[in-house]
Amino acid sequence: MSREPNYEFQEWWNKQREKNHDFFTNDSNNANKGFLTVEIRSLNPDLTTEKDRSRSARQLSWICLLRFQQLANSLAWITNSFLLLLRTANRRISAADSPSDSSASRLYRIIKFFLFLVVLLLCVELVAYFKGWHFSPPSAASAEAAVELFYALWLEIRADYLAPPLQSLANVCIVLFLIQSMDRVLLMLGCLWIKIRRIKPTASMEYPMGRVETGNVDDYPMVLVQIPMCNEKEVYQQSIAAVCIMDWPKERMLVQVLDDSDELDAQNLIQAEVQKWHQKGVHILYRHRLIRSGYKAGNLKSAMSCDYIKNYEFVAIFDADFQPAPDFLKKTIPHFMGNDDLALVQARWAFVNKDENLLTRLQNINLSFHFEVEQQVNGVFINFFGFNGTAGVWRIKALEDCGGWLERTTVEDMDIAVRAHLCGWKFVYLNDVKCYCELPESYEAYKKQQYRWHSGPMQLFRLCFLDILHSKVNKAKKANLIFLFFLLRKLILPFYSFTLFCIILPLTIFLPEAELPAWVVCYVPGIMSVLNILPAPRSFPFIVPYLLFENTMSVTKFNAMISGLFRLGNSYEWIVTKKLGRSSEADLVAFENESDSSVTETTSFLRSSSDSGFEELSKLEVTSRRSVKTKRNRLYRMELTLAFILLSAAGRSLLSAQGIHFYFLLFQGISFLVVGLDLIGEQVS
Repeated sequence: MSREPNYEFQEWWNKQREKNHDFFTNDSNNANKGFLTVEIRSLNPDLTTEKDRSRSARQLSWICLLRFQQLANSLAWITNSFLLLLRTANRRISAADSPSDSSASRLYRIIKFFLFLVVLLLCVELVAYFKGWHFSPPSAASAEAAVELFYALWLEIRADYLAPPLQSLANVCIVLFLIQSMDRVLLMLGCLWIKIRRIKPTASMEYPMGRVETGNVDDYPMVLVQIPMCNEKEVYQQSIAAVCIMDWPKERMLVQVLDDSDELDAQNLIQAEVQKWHQKGVHILYRHRLIRSGYKAGNLKSAMSCDYIKNYEFVAIFDADFQPAPDFLKKTIPHFMGNDDLALVQARWAFVNKDENLLTRLQNINLSFHFEVEQQVNGVFINFFGFNGTAGVWRIKALEDCGGWLERTTVEDMDIAVRAHLCGWKFVYLNDVKCYCELPESYEAYKKQQYRWHSGPMQLFRLCFLDILHSKVNKAKKANLIFLFFLLRKLILPFYSFTLFCIILPLTIFLPEAELPAWVVCYVPGIMSVLNILPAPRSFPFIVPYLLFENTMSVTKFNAMISGLFRLGNSYEWIVTKKLGRSSEADLVAFENESDSSVTETTSFLRSSSDSGFEELSKLEVTSRRSVKTKRNRLYRMELTLAFILLSAAGRSLLSAQGIHFYFLLFQGISFLVVGLDLIGEQVS
């Protein structure tokens, strides 16, 4: 006999379906709505108790089925999201690696093993903490359980065999740290002395400001201006325009645009820009190499082999993103007059995008110290410093005397400077002559740049070490080159920064028998950061991010230094730093205002330059849109691994209530995490 239909339950069920219709869909976004609450309300309070109980049981069974379905949907959504996250992370980590990533496989394996070791030690210390062994450690003689015996043996091993060598390595790094800090202090004192005494290079003559009158050009030497570039469509126009409007007699200046581009679009645009300025009366040539050997050094070497070079006395070099002021040559060339032993006049870099994001602000701090302190002090007191590769003027005779451009390293600028110094030539640095350029705004571009800047000096040191020893310069100059220029500032600095703060410090947390004093972890680095930031006083609010970021970059610099010293990986590969073309016509007008020159004439030149290559650009617009690929933020595995290592050490430090060490490890780990997730610098979708 069939049961009589329950219309009250059917009515309740229909209302319940309307309220919880999301439960019957596969929409994972709504899968967790109303999951934790079950509400059963009586539809008719006048029913008997037996009917209430019977209906409540049926309702509960149906709601349980609904909740199980919702739970299944939630678990499926979580699983799919987790798998998608793993696939995305694996794709971004295994994306086309930069040289620094591909050559870091050995270092990365070591860091991964170090992470495994740190996590294992953290688990051991957590067990000991919850057992209360941090108050009264067990001994091997009194151990009652196997776990106690294992921990007691571990305490003996780390105290007798592991802590002593770790403490010795820590002491060595502390000594190197103090020596390098003393070098920084001496550089700052030298800079202070220069400021107090108002010491600066003086020229024996001056050129009058303003446009040169026709016919009055005998006092102006022949100057060659070179602009090496490679696939730099974002900045070629403004750099060529800045050089072509320089205040120098046209018949006494020749501009060479040295294009190594392998993209046909870039070649056509640059060639059209050169042709436009040639039609305006500027002596400008376009040179393109079919075989790009030797990178920038090979490009410059090829250009200097032309027969007409013998007619020129000086050569000024500007990278593609540099825009010299119109009076640049008038402020630099006079220093050569009467100084026949002067080979190089180097100008200071200034940056048009230093406030673009946090990454550019931190770079500005570093480079401000380099130019304001290092270059200026070395130029005043020893007449030698490393050529920066651009924004400088060379005496062509000096280039030829020291062997010209060589293709043996990726730091051809430092190479030519060292060889010229060994041949007895002198250098002059002009801190008050600025040449504007662009900083890399993405971490990927900055990392590639820093890799080249720190692997190249080690390549050069290995190649020229014997040449320095056998050179005819005095012992003081030899000692300066070997111990200060190469070892202390190019090798020791990245070595102790990475080893001391990323390896030794976390290990001392797990091996407390070896320790780093608080003044090494906090006070001395803080003082050094203050000294480094003094040349850029507006950046004082970023002093803590600067300290943390410099330690974060130490892994890249250490890897580059090791790769260059032992010729590992792709240490000889040159990757052009990506530019975004931040410099604009307004920047060039500002340069003209600073030099107190005629703004009207320069503005007319700039307006005319803006339509150069316009037709070519319009033709290539469709092609460019098709060729543009969506950029994605990358994941940097070494930085992420080190982040987990430092955060694990911070957790261990928290157990032992080490205040300064805990905060340093915590914030340094967060810094590595931010950089590893590519959350610093230019953000892309």
